[in-house]
Amino acid sequence: MDTKLSVGSEIGTLKRLLVHSPDSGLGKVVPSKAQDWLFEDIVHLETIRRNEYDYYTKILLYFLDPSKIKGKLAAIDAKEANRNFYKPDKPEFFRSDKVVELQWLLAEVLEDQDLLSRLVASVCAIEGCTYETQNELQGYTPVQLAKTFISGTANDSQLLFAPIPNFIFTRDIGITIKDHVLLNKPAKKARTREALLAKYIFFHHPLFKGYKDNIIELADSHHSFLMPKEEDDRKITLEGGDIMVVSENHLLVGVSERTSSEAAVRITNVMFEKGLMDKVTIIRIPKKRDYMHIDTVFTQVKRDVWVMLGNFSRKAVKHEDENAIERILEIKKEEKIRILQFHKNAPDNPINFESLEDLLVDISRNDLGCKGDIRFLFSGNNEFPYNAREQWTDSCNLLALKEGVVLGYDRNDKTSEAFKNAGFAIVHVKELLEQLESGTVQVETLKDTLILMPSAELSRARGGFHCMSMPLWREKISH
Repeated sequence: MDTKLSVGSEIGTLKRLLVHSPDSGLGKVVPSKAQDWLFEDIVHLETIRRNEYDYYTKILLYFLDPSKIKGKLAAIDAKEANRNFYKPDKPEFFRSDKVVELQWLLAEVLEDQDLLSRLVASVCAIEGCTYETQNELQGYTPVQLAKTFISGTANDSQLLFAPIPNFIFTRDIGITIKDHVLLNKPAKKARTREALLAKYIFFHHPLFKGYKDNIIELADSHHSFLMPKEEDDRKITLEGGDIMVVSENHLLVGVSERTSSEAAVRITNVMFEKGLMDKVTIIRIPKKRDYMHIDTVFTQVKRDVWVMLGNFSRKAVKHEDENAIERILEIKKEEKIRILQFHKNAPDNPINFESLEDLLVDISRNDLGCKGDIRFLFSGNNEFPYNAREQWTDSCNLLALKEGVVLGYDRNDKTSEAFKNAGFAIVHVKELLEQLESGTVQVETLKDTLILMPSAELSRARGGFHCMSMPLWREKISH
């Protein structure tokens, strides 16, 4: 297997990524624990598996590993037994080395008995398991143990410890920066086990052989454990949704509800020390559940096209009854975004950007060589209240399969309207899969397209397809 790690943009043709199929732990989230586990609502597992995430798997395979899906679509859909095609612990699992499933990577790591013993001890220490449970887990097969570590469930019924339902958001466990991987340090206790499992995968799986020296971990600040809770921003916390590699020499780092200022400073220093980046731009967004990470506020569609939330735009949101609305919803100062860009050769003289649009225009022109107009497509078509409603359901959190071809949720009607007005084709994934299977459409010729994905249940988890992907390899884009 080619183990290449290479990500130098947000829009280069996707060649390999990490994903995690929804596991049984998602079906065990209860209302009283939903927010503790970072979910807004409880979700229906079978709907997500059969009617939503399965379309994501299929379209990824058509684009990245067509031999696994081409000509097999009808058989997969027709037989109940073929539902195992999506389950990593089953022999019928699709097992692609392009659309890479975290659970089977973990199972392969656990084939080493020494690593299995060490990870069992670590997980049991984190979760406060009994010594008896620890001994019992030592006797599990690697496949069984990988499933248990992720879902929290033993033997498909007994819940040993809490699930980690956020594991489907693979973007947050780490981020590929050129040929390096930056591992996360989660702000929320609910994601501690995810970070531990990810560490074992990246350091020990053969897929990352030869890259061990390229894995970046951020150590805690000195005496961070002595800091009071109100000084959380001085602690090192990081999630991948706050990191964007927008060009070979420019990294964006968000400071948000999940990523601290201290982490942003540390990342900037590491990028310059390792010679990985010439520029690092730090974007501070309001610490609100509405936003979470910078990739919930904007993502890139093409070199000269971005989708973003209009609240952070130079343009005001269009209100049907502006005076009445503004009396009810006063715009607060803390809604502002703050942007500072640091250059390797002049780190003490950062450049300030007044708006997110100014920064994105600068990236398109100076990093990506665009000469014409830079276009912005706004969440909810920049109309109140659709802008806020659709941002909440991830209208700005799009994944580019290649430049101009992006995945988004079908429920965000006004955002789709903005894409259509900008000349993009709008196609539902079910229709596109039928066209790809019949050969009437080819992946290679598809351009300027928003692919709409079913989203009734997935959107309750507050993460779009940018969140549900960790690119390992994108083709370089030409300037």
